[in-house]
Amino acid sequence: MIIQPPRLAASAALLLLLLLVFLRCSDETVSTTNGVPAIFVFGDSLVDVGNNNFLRSVARANYYPYGIDFLSGPTGRFSNGRTVIDMFVDMFGIPNAPEFANPNTTGVGILHGVNYASAAAGILDETGRHYGQRYSLSQQVVNFESTLNELRRSMGSWNLSRYLSKSLAFLVFGSNDYINNYLLPELYTSRFRYTPNQFANLLLNRYSRQLLALQSVGLRKFVVAGVGPLGCIPNQRASGAATPGRCVDNVNKMLGAFNEGLRSLVTQLNSQHPESTFVYVNVYAIFGDILNNPDTYGFRVVDTACCGVGLNRGQITCLPLQFPCLYRNEYVFWDAFHPTEAASAILAGRAFRGPPSDSYPINVRQLALI
Repeated sequence: MIIQPPRLAASAALLLLLLLVFLRCSDETVSTTNGVPAIFVFGDSLVDVGNNNFLRSVARANYYPYGIDFLSGPTGRFSNGRTVIDMFVDMFGIPNAPEFANPNTTGVGILHGVNYASAAAGILDETGRHYGQRYSLSQQVVNFESTLNELRRSMGSWNLSRYLSKSLAFLVFGSNDYINNYLLPELYTSRFRYTPNQFANLLLNRYSRQLLALQSVGLRKFVVAGVGPLGCIPNQRASGAATPGRCVDNVNKMLGAFNEGLRSLVTQLNSQHPESTFVYVNVYAIFGDILNNPDTYGFRVVDTACCGVGLNRGQITCLPLQFPCLYRNEYVFWDAFHPTEAASAILAGRAFRGPPSDSYPINVRQLALI
């Protein structure tokens, strides 16, 4: 006679052990040497890791030569290699946050955070609509709330509160509200309705509302990136609005109201919400330094994309199977809109370790240690 119960008992014991391990991870919220259990990423194509692959969008980067220098190849990252978020998680020693739109992003897979970023997304809901589906800032906040519900079921409200208070939220928005909204008057009416200062105030008011929504549900550590010198990207240099060899100065000038307002907003939020810490990353100044002093950082080409078509390789962005430049570490820009991995590494390093002129009022490393 064959007796089955011992086999069933062993199987049940194994399931119980796996359940205890999961609960322990949930209870301790995945301790790390840097004290950061998770990173939640909100933003646009600068930090998208593949969400748009699952959306009806033409704004995708899931084809070669994107990812040519990334270990997993083309993933949806708008880069030849890693993005700043990839570099931050390496610094913290935690796994990368998976894309929210992936059906497999669930269970233990979300314990180290989730990436909600979506190419073409903006602070305004209508920004980037000509590319098709995308998660705007407000939709990304809604998506985060659905993640919270799943986390709450697995770890309970008290443990979730501790976990969120130690986690980091990264927000990278604003570029598309200019490139794919305000600077496209043939598709959007914002330029006819608002002066640059009024438009910046509109963006900041909407941004503030969503930051407070995230703060209200338990996040306490925020890294908010300013907008870089968009007038210097290959797409804008190729627009015909700039003299050869120069950036589009009026585009860069209009960004001042937004960036200065965002820094002031960070100061205001820190004052009004002492239980939370908001950090502003001065992307404009960091990239401005790179563009003004390329030799210092090992760059040779600052005005032309490594991969693209037309003037400055910026009139049409990197196409499938296009052959990119060979010496990618010598280029600041990978395609018409996005930096190379080499340029992103400088930004990540300065945001992580830099002085208040780079990261205000403290840097990302100091924020993690709070």
